[in-house]
Amino acid sequence: MKKLLKKVVVVVVSIIAMLLITAIFVKKDYTVEREITISKSNEEVFSYVKHIKNQDQYSVWTMLDPSMKKDFRGTDGTVGFVYAWDGNDKAGKGEQEIKELTEGKAVNMELRFKKPMESIAYAHMITEAVSDNETKLKWGMKGHTPYPMNLVNLFIDGLLGKDLEASLVNLKTVMEGNNNPIAVHEKN
Repeated sequence: MKKLLKKVVVVVVSIIAMLLITAIFVKKDYTVEREITISKSNEEVFSYVKHIKNQDQYSVWTMLDPSMKKDFRGTDGTVGFVYAWDGNDKAGKGEQEIKELTEGKAVNMELRFKKPMESIAYAHMITEAVSDNETKLKWGMKGHTPYPMNLVNLFIDGLLGKDLEASLVNLKTVMEGNNNPIAVHEKN
């Protein structure tokens, strides 16, 4: 019994050591970006996405808790606007603030997560006219994950990317006339 227990401890310690060593070589910064083309003018798309409250209509993250508490400070669609939320275990708690706005082109936001763990990330939404009635929208996030949690960065593109893709499909659906979001990515 002691030999078995000793072997189990050695295996567990070895796995932990291997993970910690691996984390040394994993980038601490991450960037995830997805894009979609929406059959609306650049002006219409930008006017919609610059208003953070509109994310309630398409963001899979806000759909994780339909009864989450929300607080707003400032004027939506302008620099300094803050959208704060306090939701269930899936939605967590935090706030996002519009930090920079280039009219008709880009919205840059800072996300300050408080629960389930504290961190800061940066998001951007960039619009580009493809034609008079088509707009390419890029939505991305970037951040920094300290050692040894940076191991998550090996999977972050797949994890965040799925949520961004589903949210962009929802946005396209809403903007092109169907107000019922169809893609909701459930967190496990």
